[in-house]
Amino acid sequence: MRGDIMSRLHAENHLVSRIGWLRAAVLGANDGIVSTASLIVGVAAANAAASNVWWPA
Repeated sequence: MRGDIMSRLHAENHLVSRIGWLRAAVLGANDGIVSTASLIVGVAAANAAASNVWWPA
């Protein structure tokens, strides 16, 4: 009974269920950017001379 009253009083539509694809696209793109950047940095570090690498004391 209470649910029926609340559904009549609170007739608000939320877009959360329809925005899932955008969230997935943003997170997927971010994951791809991070993976690509990590690969490039790793290859660059592997080809660097030992004198170019900074080692903390």
